[in-house]
Amino acid sequence: MKEFIPYGKQLITNEDIKEVIKILKSDWLTTGPNIEKFERKICDFVGAKYCVAFSSGTSALHGCMYAIGIKKGDEVIVPTLTFLSTANCVVFQNGKPVFVDVDEEKLLIDPKKIYEKINKKTKAIISVDYGGHPCDYEELENISKKFGLFLIADASHSLGAKYKGKNVGTLADLTVFSFHPVKIITTGEGGAVVTNNEEFYIKLKRFRNHGINLEVRERLKEKILFYKMEDIGYNYRITDFQCILGISQLKKIKKFLKRRNQIAEYYTQKLSNIKEVEPLKKEKDIYHAYHLYVVKLPNEKIRDGLYLYLREKNIGTNVHYYPVHLQPFYLKKFGTYKGMCPVAEEMYKKILSLPIYPSLKKSQIDYVIKNIKMFFKK
Repeated sequence: MKEFIPYGKQLITNEDIKEVIKILKSDWLTTGPNIEKFERKICDFVGAKYCVAFSSGTSALHGCMYAIGIKKGDEVIVPTLTFLSTANCVVFQNGKPVFVDVDEEKLLIDPKKIYEKINKKTKAIISVDYGGHPCDYEELENISKKFGLFLIADASHSLGAKYKGKNVGTLADLTVFSFHPVKIITTGEGGAVVTNNEEFYIKLKRFRNHGINLEVRERLKEKILFYKMEDIGYNYRITDFQCILGISQLKKIKKFLKRRNQIAEYYTQKLSNIKEVEPLKKEKDIYHAYHLYVVKLPNEKIRDGLYLYLREKNIGTNVHYYPVHLQPFYLKKFGTYKGMCPVAEEMYKKILSLPIYPSLKKSQIDYVIKNIKMFFKK
């Protein structure tokens, strides 16, 4: 296979390009009308009242920590098997991320292990819909209500997923989406927070715009000459041409999700007779977004061998993720240690993400499967 097959890839159509060009020729490149339009489209899609678009999923997570008032001395429970931003956003607000292990079958935060970490300093839980599979939100909601905690869903992997018939985006106090190129839809870089809480919405809008009370279009509309900075904030604004790309991508999201599920089902079927390859479990009462298709292998040596073998065949795979509590920063700064989250520590040695994205061709999928089978026949 001459063409390299990455583990993830955006699908940009001519329609997307035409829409972006229109904005590049318009009067508004940033802080313009298409930001609000995109936010409204996201709200309509997930069924939330409010949406605030950000420059990235990371900045959106940071906004959530600001909105719920995280400060020095506060603790926030996070899963360790996630991207760095899930924990880093707590540190940005001088809080302490408290790492919790995951379950072995789906690699989602284990609700049973959350109880062990809750104390008087605990203020919130951040769940992560690993790979696109929604967490056990029913149990997470029960825990949050019992202890008076905020529940934040890091749904960077799961835009369009459903939990027991309910849309991801309606299952937590605040839900974060990412629009990075390998995610379900893309705006290049970008993210968003959805919520039904108006107070959070106001805080998030202010936070992404330097802490200023009104954005430029609002000031023009109200004929207000001066802005007021009411709190410290950041330049976490997204652009109009990114948002018009997001609007155009949203029109295709159902097709994207359908294709991702088709690819996942095909992998599962065709790999089922290889005893060394085990896909992650999928619960029956969820609709999976399949940002990732992850398989478990017998051990680290075999996983690394398969990774290198597929790379030689021009097939890109990845490991999601190295446990965050084992990162040098957290070992030094927060005193985390090896053995703290044994399931995640064991699973990361075995997992591998196979290529999955809407434009992946059947011939390419068959090529991936063929080479996995060849590896285990050696």
